[in-house]
This record gives sequence, structure tokens and C-alpha cells, in this order.
Amino acid sequence: MPAAKTNKVRRKRAKPRKGARRSTRKAPRSVRKHEVKGGLANFELARAKSSLTLEIFANNEKIGELEIGRGSLFWYGRNRHKSKRLNWSRFAEMMDVLAYGEHLPAAEK
Repeated sequence: MPAAKTNKVRRKRAKPRKGARRSTRKAPRSVRKHEVKGGLANFELARAKSSLTLEIFANNEKIGELEIGRGSLFWYGRNRHKSKRLNWSRFAEMMDVLAYGEHLPAAEK
């Protein structure tokens, strides 16, 4: 019994255009300025004493630490031992002002 012929289609490689060069240089990688390292105390943030801690670095120097919990967030500056506490409502208000430049009166909330 004769072997079955396979119909393989051979594709020709596209030839480079005349005068075109292939670039051998790689684009330079940009150096990352910021780095964030995180740690999670408990998997579920619903429990007490559970938080997400983020250490923020700029140019390999620690600029602060952000501790995110269920009821609020805490910011520790570069070499500070005291934290600044913000509840979520205050944080949202501050971000609205920062991002959109507007402050909503208490009656419109």
C-alpha cells in the first residue's frame, strides 16, 4: 500500500526591502524610581488586627509605610514612629480634592 502524501505548504520568508536594516540595538530600559513591598497580616481583612502593610521606596530609600485596615488607614513617614490616622471618608474627601480640585460641602454628600 503506498504511503499517503502530505500536502504541506511551504511558505517563503519575506525578504527584507532593499536598503532596509535590521536594528540590533535594544531600547534602553528605564530605571524604576518607585518600589512597593507589601505584607498581609491576615488573609481576610474582616477580622480585628488584620491589615495590609505597604512599604514605599523611592530610589531605594524608604519614603513611608501605609497600613490599610478595615476601618481606616495609617501613614508612617520616612523615619517616624507616630502614625497619621485617616478614616475612609476623610481619605476619599482628600483624594477628591487632590484629584479633581473640588471640595463637596457636607450637605451634598
